[in-house]
Parts: sequence; structure tokens; C-alpha cells
Amino acid sequence: MGELRFDGRVAVITGAGHGLGRSHALGFADRGAKVVVNDLDAQAAAAVAARIRTHGGSALAHTADISTEEGAQSLIEKATDTFGRVDVVVNNAGILRDRSFKNISPGEWDEVLAVHLRGSFLVSRAAFGHLREYGYGRIVNTTSPSGLFGNFGQSNYAAAKMGVVGLTKTLAIEGAKYDINVNAIAPIAYTRMTEDLFPADAAAVLSPERVTPLVLWLAHEDCPTTGEVYSVGGGRIARVFVAEGPGVVLERGTVEEVQDNWPDINAERPYVIPRNLAEQTDLHIRGLL
Repeated sequence: MGELRFDGRVAVITGAGHGLGRSHALGFADRGAKVVVNDLDAQAAAAVAARIRTHGGSALAHTADISTEEGAQSLIEKATDTFGRVDVVVNNAGILRDRSFKNISPGEWDEVLAVHLRGSFLVSRAAFGHLREYGYGRIVNTTSPSGLFGNFGQSNYAAAKMGVVGLTKTLAIEGAKYDINVNAIAPIAYTRMTEDLFPADAAAVLSPERVTPLVLWLAHEDCPTTGEVYSVGGGRIARVFVAEGPGVVLERGTVEEVQDNWPDINAERPYVIPRNLAEQTDLHIRGLL
């Protein structure tokens, strides 16, 4: 099979000054994309953009805060003003404010949701009208195993990241008729955000560069997939999905009947994977008949 290229495409990547975002930016540039490198760290963003240009690519740095409406809008405007269009959005920017739930402050909650969930919403919203107009687009959001499965001390981060999954699913539905594919990755990688979670010798195995190939595929025009979530790290990729078990129809509808049927209510197989709310509702209603 031929090399997958992004010649003529414009990719906007948030949090691209370090770690995963930096790897994604360089990956897109190596395959011909024009890249907008967004990061609050102005020096880091400039360095990534300069490296891309030094290697013959096209890139510019953008340092506004994407958790604000003005910052997200200016990011997409900068991309379209400079390169004429936007084809790919990678929502990668993130922060941590870990705290056990009994000690977490509203400020620590709001900060994390602002960057991860609000930022993904604002940047996607700013780009969505352009993508609809072009009749083409790819959005790759970043969720986390913490959001999908939970993690002690990360109620703010987990809530934001599971919110990203819901955003991904809905944008995939709304973008389908415009050839806008929207997917999410749940990366496991050794970065500045996670270096305290892994031993130092995990850095090579869990490098950001082992995550980027999946992002490039999900962002490519040949990829038909939309509305999905993938765990990725160290070269391993797996689909993560929300499923519904067979369930039980209660005859009397009492709490005692719930208790008596609890093992069957919790049965996992045979499961179904609804693609949207309408499909899930239909399956539920048919299960009652």
C-alpha cells in the first residue's frame, strides 16, 4: 500500500508544544500537512513550528488559551487566514490538578474541565462551520483511560475526559453527512503530565511517537471510521466501546424483584453496541415487547 500523505491538508493541533501534541505536529508535517502549533508555552510552540519549517514544511505557532472562546476562535481564524482552510483538528491540550475528591476545590475542578472539555468544544465549534462548508473534515479528540475507567484522585480529569467521549459521539453523528469524521484516542504515554505515574525505563516503550500513527490514520481521508474510541500506547491499539447487556424485564416492578434479578441484570452477554440514542432506545423498547 502507498504512503499515507496529507499534502494540501491543514492540521490544527492544540497542546502541541510538548509530548503527544508535539509528536502529532511533527508527524503531520512529515507527511505533507501544513500545521498550526497551538500551545500556551510560546517558546515551545515556536520551537516546534521552527523545526517543521527547517525540515521544509509549513507551520505557524499560536499561543492563545483555547479554553476561552476568543482563544479558540483566533486559533481557527489564524489557520484559515494563513493557509486558507482547516481540514484536521486534533484536540490534545490538557492539564492535571489531581486531588482526592474530599479535598478537591471548585477551582481545581473548573480548571481541568475548562481545558479538556470546554477547550475541545470551543475549538471544534470554531472549526465545525468551516468543515461543513468544505464538505470534509477530521476531528481527533483526546480522552483518557481515567475517564473511561476511573482513577483515584482524578474526579475532575475523569469527568472531563468522559465528557469528551460524549462530545465525540455526538459530533460524529452531526458531521456524518458532511464527511466529517470524529473519533477519540485514550493514550497511554510517557509525557510531562504522566512521568510521575510510570518508571523512567517506560519512557522508550510508551513514547508519544507510538501514539501518533493512530492519530494520523484517524485524521486521514482514507479512514472511514467515525464515532469510535481507541486505547493506544506502546504500539498497542484497541477499540473501547460502551455496550449494553441483555437485561431483564421485571414482571412486578418492585425493589425486591430488582434484588432477586440482580445477577441477570448485571449479565454482560450477549451485549449490543448502540450507535446512537435512537438505536439504544429502540433496542430498549423492543426488549420490553
